[in-house]
Amino acid sequence: MLKVKTPKTHRAKRALEKRAPRLASTRPLLPLLVENSKKTLILHGTKTSDVLNAVLTQIHHLKRDNSIRYTKRNDNIRPFESGGEASLEFFSQKTDCSLFVFGSHSKKRPNNLVLGRMYDHHVYDLVEVGVENFKSLESFVYDKKIAPRAATKPFFAFIGEGFESVEELKHLKEVLLDLFRGEAVENINLSGIDRVFVCTAISSTTVFMTHCALRLKRSGTAIPRMELVEVGPSMDLVVRRHRLPNESLKKEAMKTASHQPKKKMKNVHRDLVQGKIGKVYMPDQQVGDMTLTSNIKGLKRERRESKTKNAPKDDQSKKRKTEDQ
Repeated sequence: MLKVKTPKTHRAKRALEKRAPRLASTRPLLPLLVENSKKTLILHGTKTSDVLNAVLTQIHHLKRDNSIRYTKRNDNIRPFESGGEASLEFFSQKTDCSLFVFGSHSKKRPNNLVLGRMYDHHVYDLVEVGVENFKSLESFVYDKKIAPRAATKPFFAFIGEGFESVEELKHLKEVLLDLFRGEAVENINLSGIDRVFVCTAISSTTVFMTHCALRLKRSGTAIPRMELVEVGPSMDLVVRRHRLPNESLKKEAMKTASHQPKKKMKNVHRDLVQGKIGKVYMPDQQVGDMTLTSNIKGLKRERRESKTKNAPKDDQSKKRKTEDQ
């Protein structure tokens, strides 16, 4: 278990609040509902091969603005084993990274990559893949003028029915999108899109992934014609193991809030059992100071009704008096 340290200074408290999830933050000065861009932590296991070192280096190169790489060997990190996540969560909290790539090499699992996501600096989900047929950036020959620029947002192309029907490939698709998508933006310039990640499902467990530059050419219309030029790296990812998040944890991580905060209603609160509860305050009516008169509608109505009831009796008495006379 990680040791929980409480901040002793205001500066340390502000730093922890800045790293906290935005929906859990109560400070009005922090920008609500705006998360910072996800950073990736790249780690090495006890043993790594030359191929795996090249893969980790080029992933760090593709995410140079939002990645942190540690080249020191880590003996006690085993993401799929209980107790082997403590050091990984410690590094995540230290570097404020919500994504990680862990590379290890063994006889049983050669060129092994573990891709994972974190929630509140705890492991959220994991995907373990094996790297095969790796080609580095240097092995591709192309015009350097069309090379993708740094910090540009990529396109993603997922080809194959496996990404919609196979559970392992669907999970891998989600992790790859989070890993390479960069900062979330609302609008983007078309001229700033110069790269594409193409992922092709070869089988139910194998995905061919390559990185291409996007070349825009004239088409005679307002929409340009697009050509793909493979610039690398490219590799085959063979899914070995994966672990989905717990349902309760997934429900908590997927919570969203409206962009416009609800207006607080005075003297109204909610209860789990009774629901919506409100208090109504009535002012003092001061009945003692009211003047009571005989000019009351209720009394007038009673008099009117009594007259109509007694009217026939009076007419009969008048007729009797005339007859006697």
